[in-house]
Amino acid sequence: MKLVFQKSNLLSALQIVSKAVSNKTTMSILECILFDASTNIIKLTANDMELGIETIVEGEIIEKGIIALESKFILDIVRKLPDSDITIESDSSFRTTISCEKSNFNIIGKSGEDFSYLPAIEKNNQIVISQFSLKEVVRQTIFSISDNDNNKLMTGELFEINGNELKVVSLDGHRISIRKIQLRDSYESKKVIVPGKTLNEIVKIVPGGAEDDITISFSDKHIVFEFDNTIAVSRLIEGEYFRIDQMLSSDYETKVKINKKEFMDCIDRASLLVKEGDKKPIIINITDSAMELKINSVVGSMNEEIDIEKQGKDLMIGFNPKFLIDALRVIDDEEVELYMVNPKAPCFIKNSEESYIYLILPVNFTTVS
Repeated sequence: MKLVFQKSNLLSALQIVSKAVSNKTTMSILECILFDASTNIIKLTANDMELGIETIVEGEIIEKGIIALESKFILDIVRKLPDSDITIESDSSFRTTISCEKSNFNIIGKSGEDFSYLPAIEKNNQIVISQFSLKEVVRQTIFSISDNDNNKLMTGELFEINGNELKVVSLDGHRISIRKIQLRDSYESKKVIVPGKTLNEIVKIVPGGAEDDITISFSDKHIVFEFDNTIAVSRLIEGEYFRIDQMLSSDYETKVKINKKEFMDCIDRASLLVKEGDKKPIIINITDSAMELKINSVVGSMNEEIDIEKQGKDLMIGFNPKFLIDALRVIDDEEVELYMVNPKAPCFIKNSEESYIYLILPVNFTTVS
């Protein structure tokens, strides 16, 4: 096999597929990227058996062939080569030479025959969404998936399609994030649970243009993302997702409208007094015209007042400050509305259309005067 690439094209393709290279495996072939130039196009593929990514890369095929090269070596080598044409040449013993200007590297590859190709998926159900919308909807929800494998369902996000609406949901036992967006077309109803790891990697490689589309297809066990010259296939998480509608309520005793940036900045300042691993809550005291935020920790204490618009009862309630900041950070509105019932019931941050809903459970606290 002998191939010639522009460095920028090859590096971009390697960075895309490397997101699906396995870091923890006893199968060395899963640590490789497959170079397949057995036809008239050059495809790069990586597959960790949960997520597989294949992309077409522009290059010149001088001699057709197929070889698997260890991801870390090939990516690091290409990254540090001069900005010039790169030639990759391998022989029948998989000895591979990578040359660029006066630099020459020799590495040993592996047979491409041993590589696990992407599974063939019947694309019966699919939706089309702008790349920008997909990146946004994931950004606005992914922070509240669980990183604990004890409950596999919590490590993924629910993608629910109803007509022309896509609803994405994540939860970790302390909070729920819900984002709804309108699709251009109407589709059959569908619910799937997509691994958070997959979504984190997909949004890194999707360019994100508002005018550029991504096609998402579903089978019983897989989800497929197709954009530009790239295909990504991921296993779905099997099981029935939590019935979150039972956790949502429109009842409230206290409603607060507040400037989002002021609120977030205040919580951020209060968090300066919380050491890592310390679970000190931020205490919010809501009265007629103001919200007072207090924090007491081993480092010190802080209190600050913010002007608000309030409906309903006065309330004192405590929260993990990180959970509030995570939700506020991804809301684009200038003002946000908080809905609360009592110090032990969830707080909802949502807009009037309910295109986003963030549910955050309060935490117990002891008042300090």
